[in-house]
Amino acid sequence: MQELKGTGVALATPFNEDLSLDLNGLGELVEYNISGGVDYLVVMGTTAENATLTSAEKDKVIAKVIEVNAGRLPLVLGVGGNNTTALIEELKTRDFTDFKAILSVSPYYNRPTQAGIYAHYLAIAKASPLPIILYNVPGRTGSNVLPETVIKLANNSENIIGVKEAAGDLAQMMRLIKDRPDGFLVLSGDDLLALPTVSAGGDGVISVLAQGLPGVFSEMMKQGLQSNFNEAYKKHYTLMPAVDLIFAEGNPAGIKALLASKKICNDSVRLPLVPATETLKQNIATYLSETGL
Repeated sequence: MQELKGTGVALATPFNEDLSLDLNGLGELVEYNISGGVDYLVVMGTTAENATLTSAEKDKVIAKVIEVNAGRLPLVLGVGGNNTTALIEELKTRDFTDFKAILSVSPYYNRPTQAGIYAHYLAIAKASPLPIILYNVPGRTGSNVLPETVIKLANNSENIIGVKEAAGDLAQMMRLIKDRPDGFLVLSGDDLLALPTVSAGGDGVISVLAQGLPGVFSEMMKQGLQSNFNEAYKKHYTLMPAVDLIFAEGNPAGIKALLASKKICNDSVRLPLVPATETLKQNIATYLSETGL
């Protein structure tokens, strides 16, 4: 699916100081990313703090993104979980009219075997009205979806079109790129590996940092996809400290601190997360000032 190459952004959910939804801030964030040149938006990913949102709040966030986007960029919806039956029910009942694909994280906490992961994804692929992008993030789920499992799913289900790979292992990424069937998307889930993934033959990234620095990040990825690696890597090395900063105290506290520094939304997060420390906020502000980003 060509429209999901390049720079996808895993949108944060802005909150007011009283921790209610800041839908105006969300609208600002969406506009900022569209004008910055990103290729598509991911709604209700991990960065959205969806674990702390009620069903009604999730619906409001989704509706706001659809409204502000107004069909300008492709939208991907995060629909994942560790209860396969409940997930299938959601896939059968939710309205996916405005979305191009689903991003589905591998089951967390249960720590299924590779056979269990395979059976889970095959079941939801059969139930889903939209193509599915697998999401492997062992640091959050407690289990690694191995390349052979991903490739087996890619070959055995036409409805599984790609993987967001966030194991932080470039060798694992390269195995996916080497063995995937034609047209299967390999997307980095690690901002630091976004350009190296493209350099190795991958298709792009679903990024956290890009929503804070969409112009330079999306231009870097475009240059990488055009094999202009000399210019792309100049941007990559400029952005590397920003990646370290926004993840220094966890996600999305760091990216929200950066967004607050740019006056797009404030830095509020919901417990059990806490806002970035004053030291980190100052370090982010210094980085932005020194780089002119």
